[in-house]
Amino acid sequence: MSQSKKSNKNHSSPSGVGGIKAGIIGGAGYTGGELIRLLINHPQVEIAFIHSKSNAGSAVYKVHQDLIGESHLKFTDTLSNDIDVLFLCLGHGDSKKFLAENEIADNIKVIDLANDFRLTHSSQLAARSFTYGLPELNKEQIQSAKNIANPGCFATAIQLGLLPLAKAGLLDEVYTTGITGSTGAGQSLTSTSHFSWRANNIQAYKTLTHQHLEEIVQSLTQLQGDSNITLSFVPWRGDFTRGIFISSTVHCDESIENLKNIYKEFYASHPFTFVSNESIFLKQVVNTNKCVIQLEKVGSKLVVHSALDNLLKGASGQAVQNMNLMFGFDEQTGLKLKSSYF
Repeated sequence: MSQSKKSNKNHSSPSGVGGIKAGIIGGAGYTGGELIRLLINHPQVEIAFIHSKSNAGSAVYKVHQDLIGESHLKFTDTLSNDIDVLFLCLGHGDSKKFLAENEIADNIKVIDLANDFRLTHSSQLAARSFTYGLPELNKEQIQSAKNIANPGCFATAIQLGLLPLAKAGLLDEVYTTGITGSTGAGQSLTSTSHFSWRANNIQAYKTLTHQHLEEIVQSLTQLQGDSNITLSFVPWRGDFTRGIFISSTVHCDESIENLKNIYKEFYASHPFTFVSNESIFLKQVVNTNKCVIQLEKVGSKLVVHSALDNLLKGASGQAVQNMNLMFGFDEQTGLKLKSSYF
């Protein structure tokens, strides 16, 4: 199995914790590619293998061509238990199948980027129990977790916009719209991911039925402590490649000054989520692990805007953030990324 050019020596973290070995299952897709980009530059991680049956034996840079000169790793169709953490970058429903069909040592931590274990009633598989991996909600639990269910991209953006309101007990009916780039649909080509379809075009889809709804309400209820929150969500396909922009509207009698204080206090100890006093936009967050939030209020209507990169804070970046917390590394290690502003 080929190794990257990076030294095999373990590095010392600020907390004194040694480096770790990582395996990736499903490394040929968008989230797998982003994860590889992050981990080959992470000072505490050595990539032990990248599994892909369809690309076994091929150099990683031939699939993710922006990695030319960055790594000599090759895809493999074999597994190894000589790792500390295993990332599952598989299609929804395939992670449970993979874990059921393959013997993964009990000491290996698993981070699943699909939706298989996100809901409480589906978070257990044999001896493995999964913790919902939204650091702004469950940081302490993540630090002691052995297995993580990484949140969905839309779910992350919507939740980060609403969690402070839930903690303050201010949520009732929520009306949300959100637009995402073409990478949110995955790498497999579909009729709505062709350039000729996406260009100069937008479309609503999965109106009021998106798969992230139950996941979002579960987290909001965790903080607010009741089941009376209703969420109506209309997602949109956008004419751009990456990023998510959300606008959530709620009834709220609190002043905008008090609300901003509630948000800033809630996120004071979370290094990737920022409350802006100015209008926010996608170019602030694309290619970063940040989420930026803006509040606007007219009369009794509060609109919460939130924006993030669907492939980073909405997927692979958040997975690395969770890994950092699980292994005692600084939360921001390997994730200090510059936005693609120009």
